[in-house]
Amino acid sequence: MTDKPLQFVIPTYRLRDVGETVEAYDENFRRSGQTAPIYVFDDSSKASHGKYFELLERTKTHNELFYIGPDEKEEFISYICKRLRDRKLDMLVRNLFRPSYGGNRNFTLMYSLGEHMVSADDDMRPYALIEDSPESLGEHEISRGKLISRGANGHTRKSFDILQSFRDILGKTVSEAPPNYERGEFLSDTAMDLENNTSLGLARENSLFLQEGKVSRNAIVKMAQTFRTGTNDIDAADYIDLFIEDNDRQDAEALNDHYVLVNFRPCVTTLNWRMDCGVAGYDNTTGLPPFFPTRLRFEDYIYRLWIQQPGFAAAHVDSAQTHIKNNYMRAPLAAELLNESICSLLKQKIRTTIRKIDETGIGFDYDGSVSIEDSQTMLDAVRRLHAKVQNAEDAAQSDERRRALAHFAATLERTFYDFEPDFFQQNVSRIVDDEVRLIRSSLEIWPTLLEIVYFRKSCHALPMHRVKQGVATLRRPVESTKPAFRTEKVVAAQ
Repeated sequence: MTDKPLQFVIPTYRLRDVGETVEAYDENFRRSGQTAPIYVFDDSSKASHGKYFELLERTKTHNELFYIGPDEKEEFISYICKRLRDRKLDMLVRNLFRPSYGGNRNFTLMYSLGEHMVSADDDMRPYALIEDSPESLGEHEISRGKLISRGANGHTRKSFDILQSFRDILGKTVSEAPPNYERGEFLSDTAMDLENNTSLGLARENSLFLQEGKVSRNAIVKMAQTFRTGTNDIDAADYIDLFIEDNDRQDAEALNDHYVLVNFRPCVTTLNWRMDCGVAGYDNTTGLPPFFPTRLRFEDYIYRLWIQQPGFAAAHVDSAQTHIKNNYMRAPLAAELLNESICSLLKQKIRTTIRKIDETGIGFDYDGSVSIEDSQTMLDAVRRLHAKVQNAEDAAQSDERRRALAHFAATLERTFYDFEPDFFQQNVSRIVDDEVRLIRSSLEIWPTLLEIVYFRKSCHALPMHRVKQGVATLRRPVESTKPAFRTEKVVAAQ
């Protein structure tokens, strides 16, 4: 069986810092004897591009490095809009690909159409924090990890062959999975409700357990992901709890703990409620659904729903990576909490009203309405958290700590509209209605956009720029995986 060409993509809006990520993964590929073109998909403004692109140009790589920034994206969008021949659809297309977590990833889906894609966020690194004395996993236990204080001993960095771990499983049938892969219906997390991706409360240790169930031998592994260390996949409320329990901490945004894996093993499942798109790979041979085009940061939730259809499977591969929480250009913690509160509502509403799942999307009946009970539940939860912050303020042993907690409590109040029920309900209703309308419209037009791009790529390249400066001697595999459409600079046809 010949493996599909594989792209490695790094979506970013932090062009200033992305060169370090590129070099880290390029070096991992070189040491592992792997070769893959690296694509940087940049959400920066033209001003930021002009200021920081020279930093990327000075990046040294052994693999080919390509850049898709504001100019290349505009060429792509203009071409799509021209082919649609309906100016009323221009705004919808631009919203699908607007600068955002999901919009940037929708570009990666279009550029990797017909291939396999492995994606890493710009604050990921190709090594894992592994405990020095790994413990044996229990029956059906897939991984175990724990939060420890920064600077604590007892763990080391361990690197893995990231690309090969994806090549071993991505796009293959379950029957072709390596023999060390466990098989089951889905994973459960002792610290999270994975169906809604919400925390069950701050836990300093957690385990993933494989739930027994039949997995079709002919099911194709359409998506896979590594395990993750460093910053664990926890909610904003958990970050706030970490801030509250650390009596010496004065900055709510700083993270004084990191997540270490005790042990893990690969598995393949029929469902995947534990999607982590920051360390994921995709079989994009025939097209995939779009990430939700939303600013609410639940873009990848569509894949948790979409992967449930018969004939598809998901995998956790035999490698792990580290997330380094980068607060540069990141929303404040209180804003993240509001975002997650609204996202939790949307996830539950969409999941419980699913009416269809097809090859490139989903359909649901939720109309975007928010009841008084919905908004009140959200407010009650944040009020309880606010009370915990105030109690910690009263117990603070220093003026600096007391001021930090008081400031954060005030920020929570402002962010949640001063806890005024009617004002909060009105604003949440407006946000949710706008997002649901956009998601519905985007899902309808997405298959048409895939057709346009599929035929375009069959004869022409998509707009991209090959980064020339600082490129080290390229090492190509014996059988090159470079598709014909990649060129140094391509401009959409007029």
